[in-house]
Amino acid sequence: MIFGGMQRSSTIDFPGALACVLFTRGCDLDCFYCHNRELIAGDGDQLAEAAVFSFLEKRRGLLDGVVVSGGEPTLQPDLEEFLRRVRPLGYRVKLDTNGRRPALVERLWKEGLLDYVAVDVKALPADYPAICGADCFSDVRLTIDTLCSLGAAFEARTTLYPGLDAGALGELLASFPPLPRWRLNYFHMPGAFRPVDETRLRLPALTPQSVGEALPKLLAAQPNLLHGA
Repeated sequence: MIFGGMQRSSTIDFPGALACVLFTRGCDLDCFYCHNRELIAGDGDQLAEAAVFSFLEKRRGLLDGVVVSGGEPTLQPDLEEFLRRVRPLGYRVKLDTNGRRPALVERLWKEGLLDYVAVDVKALPADYPAICGADCFSDVRLTIDTLCSLGAAFEARTTLYPGLDAGALGELLASFPPLPRWRLNYFHMPGAFRPVDETRLRLPALTPQSVGEALPKLLAAQPNLLHGA
């Protein structure tokens, strides 16, 4: 596993669990609003896997869970092996994924290596190439449909990127059946971005107030919507 960093403790990344967050290097998307741009490339500063396991051993009984995030964790060829080593330590495991590898997510769930999954739903199907550089909505949809069929504990997540309006958000939410949980993440300007993206990064973005105004329609599409600031 190639790790680019670790957050030692978090109360917000794993529902109902005090967890550490492990950030893997490498991503096969390039979202213009990305807050972890330094992790998109597979190379760069790394956190040794031995140091990760040393930390996890020391925190047994103090932390409840481990979040494997990124970058995109499913790009790591030894992800399954890593999870098999984490399991005996007694941690619950959450996977954050962009949803491009439904078969892998299905296998990891069926093998009992995951307790919770968060799947990013970036945009409407036609907008995926412009927002994140790849036409992959069908893979994301299959990942979510698969998790539903498995009865898995999971959530969808959407960042309210600049230029996304309430109408398009409502259309996106309504394109799925009601899900166990759909989390809205409000946009914050990233610390690093491509100069070519600055203009659209400064477009208006949905705020808690504007989401609140559209909330009846949004909740009609996804009753389990999480939309706090």
